[in-house]
Amino acid sequence: MDRIRIRGGTPLEGRIPISGAKNAALPLMAAGLLTDGPLRLLNAPDLADIATMAGLLRQHGLTVEHDKQARSITLSGAARNLEAPYDLVRKMRASVLVLGPLVARFGEAKVSLPGGCAIGTRPIDLHLKGLEQMGAEIEIEAGYVLARAPRGLKGARILFPQVSVGATENLLMAACLAEGETELVNAAREPEISDLAECLMRMGARIEGIGTDRLRVEGTGSLAGATHRVVPDRIEAGTFAIAAAITGGRVLLEGARLDHLGATARILREAGVEVAERPEGLRVSRMNGLSGVDVMTEPFPGFATDMQAQFMALMCVAEGASMITETIFENRFMHVPELMRMGARINYHGHSAIVRGVPKLSGAPVMATDLRASVSLILAGLAAEGETIVNRVYHLDRGYERVEAKLAAVGAEIERIGG
Repeated sequence: MDRIRIRGGTPLEGRIPISGAKNAALPLMAAGLLTDGPLRLLNAPDLADIATMAGLLRQHGLTVEHDKQARSITLSGAARNLEAPYDLVRKMRASVLVLGPLVARFGEAKVSLPGGCAIGTRPIDLHLKGLEQMGAEIEIEAGYVLARAPRGLKGARILFPQVSVGATENLLMAACLAEGETELVNAAREPEISDLAECLMRMGARIEGIGTDRLRVEGTGSLAGATHRVVPDRIEAGTFAIAAAITGGRVLLEGARLDHLGATARILREAGVEVAERPEGLRVSRMNGLSGVDVMTEPFPGFATDMQAQFMALMCVAEGASMITETIFENRFMHVPELMRMGARINYHGHSAIVRGVPKLSGAPVMATDLRASVSLILAGLAAEGETIVNRVYHLDRGYERVEAKLAAVGAEIERIGG
């Protein structure tokens, strides 16, 4: 099993290209089920989760061509198999995004209940209730969702009791082929959802309210193929921004967009990090000290839960104390004991953690527990004195493309060790 070895203490300097967003590419790939295509996605990242989704779509019957050199994915053909099996879906929660497109286009689907990182239960109740409101019959049997709509889906007004990115994406795709108008109220506003909506419109969908919490979709009989460029990964951009800050360096994040960072940019500035827009991306630097800042994770444009672990690593070396409150997932502090092995001072209970900054962290062997925890330990290693070994980095490869190569290119002493 691969490990990452880091020797910390080097300020990062240079340019880091930001890849296409994993959390945008996955629903965009699922949208390939809505048409015979071809649907061509540009700026596609090369990640384990992308390969998992490609495998899932191939077993449904689609042709998936991933040109890694051109950074493109082309999907074409119609689904022949309407079952998404446990062995594939258990690897990645986003696999459940095939449910809405399959039911909308073919009138039925059998999809395993999803898996993914061990950061909480993350039920799919809102996905299923929304499909039921659109006329689908839903049963849960032997760990599978059985959904049927033999007469097709019908437009409906769906009010989400809480914001859900996955449910918004699933029902948005389903609504494109439903009969009549669907209104999604209290919809998630993440940039990845706007990206999905813009791609669907290129395919012929009629959608209003993009970027707001109220999406209106007028169903059409069919969708066509299209070409669409995946937005840059705001979580990768935020992660590398913290890499610059935690090492006292200066980095240009090529392609990153300030408007996609939401509260993350504001919080970083409050902590003493300079974040400036440039024509080619974002310039991030930290020439002076860091200050402790309180944060609470919230749906976009609030502070992203996917940035919580990375920000905690930064606060470990900030002056003063900060309180970090996790409101999205119930089990997302599993990185805390590993950071404490490196000398961090953290007290946590329930959904909140108090971090008291220390002058320096110390390198240590640590264990990654999930995707964002993995990279938070790498960030801590970049700032630590001595050598850090991060074990179980297969989580990392689900969401970060060549992270050790990108960091090494801007001066980090980091390498992957084959297991």
